[in-house]
Amino acid sequence: MDRKRIVITGLGGLCGLGTDAAAIWDGLRNGRSAIGTIVQSPLHDLKTRTGAEIKELPDHGIDRKQLVSMDRFSLLAVIAAREAMRHAGLTSDETNTYRMGTVVGVGVCGWEAIEENYRAILLEGRNRAGIFTVPKVMPGAAAGQVSMNLGLRGPVFGATSACSSSNHAFATAMDQLRAGRADVMVAGGTDAPLVWGIVKAWEALRVLSPDTCRPFSADRQGLVLGEGAGMAVLETYEHAVARGATILAELAGAGMSGDASDIVAPTVEGPAAAMRACLHDAGLAPEEVDYINAHGTGTKANDQIETAAIKRVFGAHAHKLSVSSTKSMHAHCLGASGALEMIACVMAVREGLVPPTANYREADADCDLDVTPNVAKARPVRVAISNGFAFGGTNAVVAVKAA
Repeated sequence: MDRKRIVITGLGGLCGLGTDAAAIWDGLRNGRSAIGTIVQSPLHDLKTRTGAEIKELPDHGIDRKQLVSMDRFSLLAVIAAREAMRHAGLTSDETNTYRMGTVVGVGVCGWEAIEENYRAILLEGRNRAGIFTVPKVMPGAAAGQVSMNLGLRGPVFGATSACSSSNHAFATAMDQLRAGRADVMVAGGTDAPLVWGIVKAWEALRVLSPDTCRPFSADRQGLVLGEGAGMAVLETYEHAVARGATILAELAGAGMSGDASDIVAPTVEGPAAAMRACLHDAGLAPEEVDYINAHGTGTKANDQIETAAIKRVFGAHAHKLSVSSTKSMHAHCLGASGALEMIACVMAVREGLVPPTANYREADADCDLDVTPNVAKARPVRVAISNGFAFGGTNAVVAVKAA
């Protein structure tokens, strides 16, 4: 099948590890965990005060008129998108604005604004909500704000599928490029869940770790929430070559599936189907994959089921793969996780270095793959895949290969 090749020409991001893509990669390659005590957000009566927060935003220079209509998750997306466009050496003008678009994944939308309004009305007795509450809260707000800030008038929309949102954004952005609807798509994800209501809700699920995130370690106690955003500039190969762009890597394919089983409990079959679909879409044999950035949340069931799914898809080759969960360092940033993990995959391909699974302490017989414990591993990485598996059984996997 003759299809347009899609390449990555720019990266941007911020999370607890740093406020640009280079700082994030530096933290990942050195196994540095950003998880600690949350100090920026008022968490009131919560037992859980562990997370990976951005201590201070970079000097972004975004106009105040736009800022007043943005919730934090949108602001993070715009900062990351601006960096990615600068990295790609791209700007929009009247000649290309309708050929450039954006898809931004989000898991929980504008809860900062929701919480501010609940408290103002229910606790402080105010009689109306903030005028920008609706445009701040809506899940598609981040995509709209990125579009406005960068002047992107092509396909613009949000993707929301919990923890798979970023990978669904990459997959659908790639589809826009393959279909000829755009030449450039800025794609990724964002989330800012470190607010009282969200953490309280996750606390009720009893899946939050009391200290840190230890994916695949036998003594793991659960996941840790974080905030952040990651964005990648995707282009058709022809467009990138024509303008003399530096190609960082190729987005080779994507695979998606639904468990159709349980709203919170994952299956082996669903993730396995998404990985197989991704390999088929990319035209890759299982033996060609060198590295898997695992969904790896640090919960008992998730890590065991993901290990079983990887074995089912890759067979004997599963034990030759390098696997790691970078959520051990940037935490689970929900809709942003896959976008931060895209940075890890692109840089692993470019530098031949697999970022580690930090905080690992004890081997688990049910998670017996090479999970790259604690220290990065130097090895050739021609192909990396990133797994995203979410509540609702919505699975999305993307493949990156050397340009």
